[in-house]
Amino acid sequence: MKFSVVSHTPGRIRFVADFPFGSKGSEELADKLDVIEGIEGVRINPRSRSVLLIYSGKSALLEARKCIASNMRALRASSLVIKKGQSVISDVTFWPAFRYLAGPLTPFPLRLGMFIHNTRDIFVDGFKKLFSGRLTVEVLDMSAVIISLAMRDFKTATTLALLLGLGEKLEEWTRRKTVTNLTRSLALNIDTVWIKKGETEIEVPLSSVTKEDIIFVRAGSAIPVDGKIVGGTATVNQASMTGEAIGVLKSVDGTVFAGTVVEDGELMISPTGLGTETRLNKIIQFIENSEKVKASVESKAMKIADKVVPYSFVLAGLVGAVTRNLQRVAAVLMVDYSCALKIATPVAFLSSMKEASNHKVLIKGGRYIEELANVDTVVFDKTGTLTESRPTVKEVVPLGQWDRRTVLRNAACLEEHFPHPVAKAIVHQAEIEELHHEEEHAEVKYIVGHGICTELNGERVLIGSRHYIEEDEGISCESANDKVAELAAQGHTILYLTRGDKLEALIGIEDPIRESAPAVINRLKELGIKNIVMITGDGPRTSAEVARRLGITEYYDQVLPDGKAAIVKKMVDQGRKVLMIGDGINDSPALTAANVGVSMVGAADLAQEVAAVVLLENDLNHLPLAIELGKKTLARIHENFRASVGLNSVFLAAGLFGVLPAAVGAVLHNLTTVGVTVNAARKYLPNSSIRKLSAPE
Repeated sequence: MKFSVVSHTPGRIRFVADFPFGSKGSEELADKLDVIEGIEGVRINPRSRSVLLIYSGKSALLEARKCIASNMRALRASSLVIKKGQSVISDVTFWPAFRYLAGPLTPFPLRLGMFIHNTRDIFVDGFKKLFSGRLTVEVLDMSAVIISLAMRDFKTATTLALLLGLGEKLEEWTRRKTVTNLTRSLALNIDTVWIKKGETEIEVPLSSVTKEDIIFVRAGSAIPVDGKIVGGTATVNQASMTGEAIGVLKSVDGTVFAGTVVEDGELMISPTGLGTETRLNKIIQFIENSEKVKASVESKAMKIADKVVPYSFVLAGLVGAVTRNLQRVAAVLMVDYSCALKIATPVAFLSSMKEASNHKVLIKGGRYIEELANVDTVVFDKTGTLTESRPTVKEVVPLGQWDRRTVLRNAACLEEHFPHPVAKAIVHQAEIEELHHEEEHAEVKYIVGHGICTELNGERVLIGSRHYIEEDEGISCESANDKVAELAAQGHTILYLTRGDKLEALIGIEDPIRESAPAVINRLKELGIKNIVMITGDGPRTSAEVARRLGITEYYDQVLPDGKAAIVKKMVDQGRKVLMIGDGINDSPALTAANVGVSMVGAADLAQEVAAVVLLENDLNHLPLAIELGKKTLARIHENFRASVGLNSVFLAAGLFGVLPAAVGAVLHNLTTVGVTVNAARKYLPNSSIRKLSAPE
């Protein structure tokens, strides 16, 4: 049994085990790694047998390695234990309570054995922390039990052990239940499918399907795999993937995704993604893994709880010195501030993530909810985000020897090789005008964020932005300034086409502004977002016109892909809390540079991969909803923190003055934990929050 390092960069290391392990063991290991000072993030995936650590300092990494090594046997054992139908009544409360109530009726040797069995984790964890030179909550709990034993008050010691164990089991059950509910809402529940075998159809288990099979899906059935359509036509409801309730017509050569539903017709599908390879399962894996991405507010709360422990010991010592009453000392030690925070804070984040998923927003971890709450700057990439991302050709202006039809035909011939929306617009316009073209050009080179370069009939042909044509290639566009100004004043994006070393034509592209964009920007301002910024590769006139229509005062034009990231990074370095939303591959560096990167479901795969938040519906209305959810979640966490600290301080004072026995204090302490946990699990957004925003009149 061993863990091997498969990747290691400064501050980030990934281990992979050569043995299987279960989710329970991974949760326990993650919790132990989380409390190591310098460990800033933990992700453990039982499916891939991997442990990812984000750390600062060599000492943190050394401690983490020791922790993993000492827990390997327990981790291995977790894969051998399968608990079915575990419930809060049977496993979390009934059996511990039964053992406690039956204790007085059992012989003393058996009762002693049960006590040692029930308290072994308390002593093991407590002594581990103590011998490592740290006074933590575990040491505090162990001390309370030891003092009760020193007083020969076995009943109180047993009660304390029961309640401490109950709190731990409640935490484990609550976390597991919340994650299960969250993933179950997305899970695909299909056991069997129909496949083609020769000339017949047979029903087989989904688990036995391979990528060589052809799957039949008929009206009313869910599609079980990601795949390519090889036969049939059907209307497919993709609400589970895109949030769009209107069915989409799918036919041969189209693609479909697991979890979507055939409303009418039938399809024959060749699988491209099975099981964990499907997009739906990748979303579920994001959710399961993101539960281990701790938010800083959670880490801070736990650090505060541990920092209070030495003062609890000092206070207990003073109480013991003054009163000579060990029962008061135990009562003081019994009250700590960590349990409620340890349970309620992750539950708040998980509940918030589930609520977000119900509104078609995927948030990839608790710390991103916290980042959403603190955002003060929202940066929009213009194309495809503030606009509809369905550009259309509005003007074709010949300036040289080619007439309008020749310009459009040759531009389409070059652009058809690339999936960019502007390229599609030109190709589509050529199709509308029935301008067919032959492949007469040489190899086409695409310079990201600039344009296209090729040779056509022995002449060098370029098509792209003015920056590319004038500054990079040195071809003057001054002769067309009047026409450029006219097109830009209409808000058109302008493509420049050159042949040889002369400007041959201008193509005016219009990408309509999203109908919801003005209302969304207005809502962001209502939520306290101080800075609304637009970044675009368009020229200054076009950018100014779009910004004017949207009421945006801060914008950057003629920005290249690396320039977007530089602008965002500069804002972050200035202390702004930046949210960047974009949809293209060239937006990915900027999404990574921002505090929160956001993409939409129609974005490039890379943009969705690096984004912290994905809007699962192609609708900007969900952006302010995500920010509002983040703000309300953080407010609830602070509310729980105040309630927990306030009530536990009262219990501490009552124990200090002898009003509250240790066992009663433990009961009230656990009731506080349950109360703030229930509060954390409540809904965060009223139904009115999911309304479609409309532009202010």
